This record gives sequence, C-alpha cells and structure tokens, in this order.
Amino acid sequence: MTTISIERSTNTKKKPPQDQLGFGIHYTDHMFVMDYSTEKGWHEPRIIPYQPIVLDPAAKVFHYGQTIFEGLKAYKTADGRIQLFRPRDNFRRMNRSNDRMSVPEIDIDLAIDALEQLVAVDHDWIPDLEGTSLYIRPFVIATEPLLGVSPSEHYKFMIIMSPVGAYYPEGINPVKIHVESNYVRAVVGGVGEAKTAGNYAAALKSQQEAKEHGYTQVLWLDGKQHKYIEEVGSMNVFFKIGGTVYTPALNGSILAGITRNSVIQLLKHWGVPVEERVLSIDELYEAGRNGTLEEAFGTGTAAVISPIGEMNWNGEKLIIGEGKTGQLSKSVYDTLTGIQTGAVEDPFGWTQQVEVK
Repeated sequence: MTTISIERSTNTKKKPPQDQLGFGIHYTDHMFVMDYSTEKGWHEPRIIPYQPIVLDPAAKVFHYGQTIFEGLKAYKTADGRIQLFRPRDNFRRMNRSNDRMSVPEIDIDLAIDALEQLVAVDHDWIPDLEGTSLYIRPFVIATEPLLGVSPSEHYKFMIIMSPVGAYYPEGINPVKIHVESNYVRAVVGGVGEAKTAGNYAAALKSQQEAKEHGYTQVLWLDGKQHKYIEEVGSMNVFFKIGGTVYTPALNGSILAGITRNSVIQLLKHWGVPVEERVLSIDELYEAGRNGTLEEAFGTGTAAVISPIGEMNWNGEKLIIGEGKTGQLSKSVYDTLTGIQTGAVEDPFGWTQQVEVK
C-alpha cells in the first residue's frame, strides 16, 4: 500500500453552528492532494492543511475544461461511529468519467485509503444534527501549462470536505421544477454520463431563468427531440404512475447516480414494481391529467431524496400529489438516510466504517 503523508494544520478553523451550515460554504482543516505526470504516474499522495492551489494561467483546465468530480458523504451514527456511503462506487464512476475525459485512471484502493485517512483526520468536523453530514468532493484537474488542444500530461487529484445541511431550502418538502424546452444540456455520445464540470456550466442559464420564475430546478429533456425525460440538474428522477415506479433508462447522456441505483435496489427489495425505460414528457403529463401520476421525486447525493410537488412545461402546470410529500418518497428518504446514519439496518452492505486512531 502506498504511504500517504500527513501534515497537520496548526491553525484550525472555527466550526459553524450545525443549524447554520448551508451547503458547500464551510470547509474542513485539511485536504488530500496527489499529482500526476506522464513520467511518474500518480505520485506524492498527501494530506495537508486546507489552502489555495497555485496554477499556471495556461493550465489546461482553464482553457479546455478537462476536469471531473465526484460527491459523497460521511455520517456520524448515534453511538459515535463514522460511516461512508458506497465510496467505492463513487470512485468507480470517477474512473468512468476519467476515461471519457482522457484523464488517467486512479487506483481505487489508494483513493479509498486517502479518503478514510482524511475523514479520520477531520472527524470532528462531521456534524450530528438531524439532516446534516460531511459532504466530500473528490476532483481532478488538468494542470499542464500548454495551450495545444490535447489531453494534459499533468493532473492534480484532490479531495476537499464540507459540513453541510439540506441542499435545497425546502429540505424534504416538495420542490417546484421547470421543464426545459429550449436549451440542451447533453446528447447521446457526448459527455452527459460523465461527471464533468461542463455539464453543469451548460445548465446554469436555464437554472437561472427557472429560479427567476419561482422554480427550484430544471428537468432536462433529450437533446435531439426535446421529448423524452432525462434528469434534473442535480438529480435523477423517479415517477410513480399507477403503482409502478419509473425512471429514465441510462442512455449515455444521463449520469448513473449512486443514489439512483440505491433507490432502485431498495424498491426491488420492498417488492415495489420499478422500471427503467424511456419516458416522454407527454406520457407523464397525461398521467397527471388522468390521475395515475401519484408521486415524483429526485435522487442525488446532495439532497438524497427531494419530492417534486409541481412541474411547469410550456406554461402548463402539473401539481403532483396535491403538492405534498408522498408516502413512498418519505419512506425511501427515511430508509436511505437511516442506513447512512446507522439508524436503520443496512442489508445491502452499502456503508463503510472509518476508524479514528
């Protein structure tokens, strides 16, 4: 096993009140860094005090967007244990994104070791108030100072962490979603299934316009026909129609969410019919009009489960479940967060303990 050096901070930060965390505002005392060059491969893994990074203005990340990231969480249980939720799956997906963006593969065992050590070093930053957690952001940036359009020969792999509360101000209360009919986020064959920064930058204009009209997020339709449901800006989506739960099938332009996969497994475990298939916006609205659309919710690491109470497509509003949180949405949320925090038994082997020495 590669040795990870640790330089402890001598200037610890003041921790914010747990009921005022927000999301991604505060950062822990330390971070993980590892460098890559074509000559050495990935090398010099280290945990150091949280600090700015210095990059050449010509670094390729600034000019060609060669960067990917992940998101996962650490939780503190009622008896003081620390748990990660499906970290290996996050690093597997990270390598799939790396491959699509021509970034060298990262050793997953080393990444897990680095993550566990970093969480252990900053374990006292993990909040324990209900609905809080330690958000973990691994990412890779291209650092070679060269303006030629080609894959970088130098990279940094980093992990930073942030104590967080609810991602959406609504919390577990239903959000309002605008259905985007003009802009395109991703297409099959593009980079929609990679967790790369450009996907999110492409969504900002639509998201900004939606918020101006009172909507929390944007639901994207397919980039070719503007007909088939894909995903919300920060979530995969599920719809309960006539007793069956549907979610768009992964088609190459939709991110393969870890929480999405967890929900599918959980529903099957409960015996709830669930199908991954193509789902058109017309079909969804027709289900809303004839009363068979019972619930809708989004899934993602940041929000876990976010019920959807209203949608707006070309000016036609669709109220779902009287705008209230549905029973299934609440059950999924309670069970997933219960597994993550150790309050509910984990029959799937999703959680991983972090030992603090």
